Formats: sequence, C-alpha cells, structure tokens
Amino acid sequence: METRICYLGDDTVQGAAGYLIGVMSRFGLAFDHVPSSESPDAKFASRQYALYVVSDYPSARFRAGEMEHIARCVENGSGLAMFGGWESFFGRLGEYHRSPLAEVLPVVMLDRDDRRNSAQPCLVEKVCEHPILDGLPWDEPPGIGGYNLVSAKPNAQTLLWAVHYSVRRQGGEFDFRRGQSVPLFVVGSHGQGRTAALATDVAPHWVGGLVDWGDRRVHQEIPGGFIEVGNWYAEFFRNLLVWTGRISHASR
Repeated sequence: METRICYLGDDTVQGAAGYLIGVMSRFGLAFDHVPSSESPDAKFASRQYALYVVSDYPSARFRAGEMEHIARCVENGSGLAMFGGWESFFGRLGEYHRSPLAEVLPVVMLDRDDRRNSAQPCLVEKVCEHPILDGLPWDEPPGIGGYNLVSAKPNAQTLLWAVHYSVRRQGGEFDFRRGQSVPLFVVGSHGQGRTAALATDVAPHWVGGLVDWGDRRVHQEIPGGFIEVGNWYAEFFRNLLVWTGRISHASR
C-alpha cells in the first residue's frame, strides 16, 4: 500500500483545491491530486493509497470499475473520506447515492437534492470525544454556510452536529433561538479501513467561518500562490486525514 493520499476534486490547486492542498503541504502529507475536470490516470486501479479523499468530484469522471477499486482498497485497509459539495453525496444531480462508495461511507444519502444553505447562523457542535477532535476548542464553535443533508448509519459514530439558529432583533438586542440539528461529521469503518463523511465543504462557500477558525493565521505557499487559514481549521483537517488514513508520519 502506498503511504500517499489520493485527493480527487475541488477544481484545481489555483481554485478550491488549494485549501486542502495547503493543509497537506503544511503538515508534510504526501498526496496526488486529481482536478475535478479530469479522470484518474491509467494506473489508478493498480495502486492502493493510504487514503482516498473525494470532495466535489463528479462521479462521471470515474471510469468503469474505479469506484469498485476504491471500495476494495478500503476493505483491505485504506481510508475513505468524502467532503460536502454540489457534486458530493447526492448533491445537485445525484452523484453517489447509488454508487459503490455509498456502501462504504458511514452515512445514508438522500435520493433527492440534499444541498442545504444557511443564511442565518449554523454552528458546529461537538457531540463526543474522538482523536480527530482532540486539542481543539469546540467551546468556541465555528460557523458554516451549508452542507449536504445525510444521516449516520447504525454502526457509525456522529462526532459533530450542524446546529441552526434563528435570529431576530428584539428591541435593541438580538434573540438567538436554537433550531434543527443535523449530522455534520460522521466516522465509521468498512472491512479493515476507516471511513469519514464531512457534510460541509473544505473551501468556500459552504465552509463559512470554519476556514478562519483559529487564534492565529496559517500562511502556506502552494503552486501558483498561497492560502491563509485559521490554525484550528488546519489542525482539524490534518487530524481528519491522519486518523482516517492511519498516517503515522505527519508533522504537527
């Protein structure tokens, strides 16, 4: 098995993919990136990566048998993470709800448009303890702008909720009222591999304030430019990738 991450989607490194590429570069995680407009290379089905990340990647880009190959790799010990977006989970047009990856991921997808946007506050709430969440100040929760609506499978573990708040001005004050809570981050297993489903995006616009979550800024050079994000955002995604892929050599 290769110790690298296979990252599929989020446009190009100069676009939305630059955020996760910046995080992986920051922490010394080796990766190969497949832009959203391209299919995996001809040797894809002959390799087994430590972790597959599918994020806003059109399912039609996969050739016949390539999603089945990912499923077999997870069965044999690779990790699989899917991040939210218009071309993740069901998305806008029904990307993955009937695909081989639906059997592997720790969530149940809708059979219709699952995109949910939030104009008012939607805050991230920690549900339970987990190594991915360790060391991060969940008592100072970030907000997000949207997500794909999914539900956790029976044997999966929900780590984070997305909590909606309705806000109205009452006199000279704002009145915040807690509304619907939905699964935002769910982890599980398939065969020998670990799986994760983060229903919001790693990059704007759904990532919302999460991208700036931190008490200091992280600057990271990437090909053709740089990213600047909050340090807690960077550490959260680093933890997610390392845990799901069982990657032991990443820096902190």
